[in-house]
Amino acid sequence: MKQTGKLYLIPNSLGSDDLNAILPQENFNIIKNIQTFIVENLRTARRFLSKAGHSGNIDKLDFFILNEHTNTNELSDYLETIKQGKDIGLLSDAGVPCVADPGADIVSMAQNQGIQVVPLVGPSSILMGLMASGFNGQNFAFVGYLPREQSERNKRIKELETRVYKEEQTQLFIETPYRNNQMFESLLGQCNPETKVCVACEISLETEYIVTHKVKDWKKLKTKIDLKKRNTLFLIYK
Repeated sequence: MKQTGKLYLIPNSLGSDDLNAILPQENFNIIKNIQTFIVENLRTARRFLSKAGHSGNIDKLDFFILNEHTNTNELSDYLETIKQGKDIGLLSDAGVPCVADPGADIVSMAQNQGIQVVPLVGPSSILMGLMASGFNGQNFAFVGYLPREQSERNKRIKELETRVYKEEQTQLFIETPYRNNQMFESLLGQCNPETKVCVACEISLETEYIVTHKVKDWKKLKTKIDLKKRNTLFLIYK
């Protein structure tokens, strides 16, 4: 029986240029032997592979694009290389694949076909933010993006806060960077004064900012934080 290849889930940095400080050496050893990659952004992928020291000619590698514009009917073709006995790398744009990042559909397809899926170690802003928040790490939920419209966003915030107190469950969510300030103001306006809010911003970068305060204490700060255009994770807990 012909041996099939593996699907490697390859983490990227969260913005840092020093990959050696973030990723284990074994990742680089695996990456150097892969010739086919499924990526969200071709330019970002090529830059990462070059920094990772890929031994081949980057321009001669095979790339499949997987983003919000990809036709799901095309995904089955992406795994053909694996059936020929060669490995494929699913490369994240930032952080780890399939967690607040595209890739779940192709991984599900691989699982259904009996293809071995190998997740590699790398930085996850969700877990790192949770680690540094001081919140419950045994019961938590990442809920992605909240509604864009203010009234709906406020309603959702109240729902999540209810889960915090009823289920003792940490709630984590993100926002489009240019709307971070509006999200933060909504949190301070809607949550109970005693509810704790953690702002985890630009994790693993030199500009990293991870601070937890009660809502009432956030409001007392004399210097307002500016989160516009900064990758930020928000967390709430009691």
